[in-house]
Amino acid sequence: MIDNHHKNLATFIHLSTFSRFIIPFGNFIGPLVLWIANKEKSEFIDKNGKQVINFQISILLYTLIIGTISVPFFIFKILNGIDFLDFNGFYDFHLKIGKPSPLLYIGGGLGILAFLGFLLELALIVKASLSARDGKTYNYPLTINFLK
Repeated sequence: MIDNHHKNLATFIHLSTFSRFIIPFGNFIGPLVLWIANKEKSEFIDKNGKQVINFQISILLYTLIIGTISVPFFIFKILNGIDFLDFNGFYDFHLKIGKPSPLLYIGGGLGILAFLGFLLELALIVKASLSARDGKTYNYPLTINFLK
């Protein structure tokens, strides 16, 4: 039987990932500190802590992959449109706007994919914390198990 203290600790481990909005890398530091300090108290806390850490590392890996793929598209678009501004002193200023490049659409699509992934991550964290509150271990989808 899992007591309320263990359920609360597991819930706070999941919710501590939101500390990244206040502290840089708080989504790793918060759960890691809570998990390391409490993993011997219960197998339930240990499982939830591992799930949170694995999920956050997986999300970081996916973000790096999407960022690595999308950044070159934006760089090619910027370098292709170097003559975007035509500034000749203070007398003549022209802003040339051409039609968007397909590279911009691909990069923008990957940016939208990253944003949707961020929203999905937030929803999964809330769902996992609610499961931990109810005494269940939540297995995040698309998670690579680095810690077993």
